[in-house]
Amino acid sequence: MAFVALAMGLAGAAHAQAPAATPQRGGTLIFSIVAESPTFDCHATDSATVIFSAAPFYSTLLKFDLARYPEIVGDLAESWTVSPDGLTYSFRLRDAIVFHDGTALTSADVKASYERIRRPAPGLISARSAVYADIDSIDAPDPRSIVFRLRRPNPSMLQYFASPWNCIYSAARLAQDPNWPAANIMGTGPFRLGEYVAGSHFTGTRFDRYFMPGRPYVDAIRAVFMGGAAMVNSLQGGQIHIDSRGVSPAQRDRLVQAMGDRVRVVEGNMLLGFLITFNSQRPPFDDARVRRALNIAIDRRGSASALRRASLLRDAGGILRPGAQFAATDAELDALPGFSRDIRAAREEARALLREAGRSNLTFQLVNRNIADPYTPAGVFLLDQWRQIGVTVEHRQIEPSAYLAAIESGNFDVALDFQSLFMDEPTLALEKYLSSDRSPQSRWRGTDRTLDSLYERQEQARDAAERRTLLRQFERRVFEQANVVPFMWWSRIVAMNAAVQGFHSAPSYLLGQDWADVWLQR
Repeated sequence: MAFVALAMGLAGAAHAQAPAATPQRGGTLIFSIVAESPTFDCHATDSATVIFSAAPFYSTLLKFDLARYPEIVGDLAESWTVSPDGLTYSFRLRDAIVFHDGTALTSADVKASYERIRRPAPGLISARSAVYADIDSIDAPDPRSIVFRLRRPNPSMLQYFASPWNCIYSAARLAQDPNWPAANIMGTGPFRLGEYVAGSHFTGTRFDRYFMPGRPYVDAIRAVFMGGAAMVNSLQGGQIHIDSRGVSPAQRDRLVQAMGDRVRVVEGNMLLGFLITFNSQRPPFDDARVRRALNIAIDRRGSASALRRASLLRDAGGILRPGAQFAATDAELDALPGFSRDIRAAREEARALLREAGRSNLTFQLVNRNIADPYTPAGVFLLDQWRQIGVTVEHRQIEPSAYLAAIESGNFDVALDFQSLFMDEPTLALEKYLSSDRSPQSRWRGTDRTLDSLYERQEQARDAAERRTLLRQFERRVFEQANVVPFMWWSRIVAMNAAVQGFHSAPSYLLGQDWADVWLQR
């Protein structure tokens, strides 16, 4: 779904936006981030907080053109070619790119960064190593040329090179300490890091030697760690300009009522969904009957409208964003466990499965983030759904760094996990369902070689109909085995001060976080 921009008046009516004005230079853009990132290393995690914190200071090889999403443009790369057989990707880097410490960026830095992503050294984590498994070798024949050779064609590889997660680091810094990016920030992005005050804020100043002419427009950025009511109050009061993660429907309505034409709202559905992850190494979740019972007890369809009104949650769906090219249709979802339109019958089946498994009085703990929207309403909703089949659940909401540590170490019974994507590409969306020894993003801590095989087959399928068939097979097994099951997909409602110009939204808040094109109208 395309994003819709609305300039909101007191009565909530939409006004046409004025023609694009000439960008003005100067000022400080102030934005909020819902939580502090547990790491600055873009390669090591799938938590969006690292993108919010790191993106203004780094560059990637390619990037998405948000004004024409999902078109791709060069970032560090000024040009590129793909061989006719689809096995060789050759990039030419822009001239005179420098890091914030004044050293020159060369193809050696790109090579070192991608080697770290695809084959991390012992002790390091690359959250997306599975995605780049098709890269067979990386060569840097001269300082401005970088060549990737694939072991087999991958039709989505060019989009993967535009991933916002693939921050390019200094090869020299990595050679000194491979884990240097976890606690340090130094890239070639539009801003250079100023101060960082843990638990409070960070600042950045315009990097005068940034390789994109005329960018960035603002002199500085200031990020404040806040969310919920404090964020809305600050946006309404003018202390911050924008929170690009998004506000809830109720918060949007409050801001529109209070601010009138001083606020602009951009809305659309989003490439972010909640998953329910069961720890297969902890009884009774090693029993498929228990997992299936908890899955089919959820009234996804019947409750979607209520959740939509109260939170950022929007649509019940399968493994792919509803409405995407390869997403399941409503009829296909109807045939999956967990999408029954007869919830009474589904819950009777769930109770029977628990009795059969000897777990009629099941109790467990749901680990969740302590972020108000939509984590809290999602968790409360699930507790109510499971209560209706006689299951007692403790809702353990913890701060993001502790949450990530718990689910990555296996210290949980059941977790409300998330899937944050930057494009409608099935291969990216399927990683969390794979065997845990296959994908660093898989947190259910088990093995399913059937899913691993289907993953590889759909990735290589050239015919769209064949790929769709394989994806439906993958999806059915996901819901039948219920190691990890999709729950709900999010909406994105971005409210910003009307002074903010040049902001292009997209169905992913992972994109556009470098703020290079944003300016303040004064």
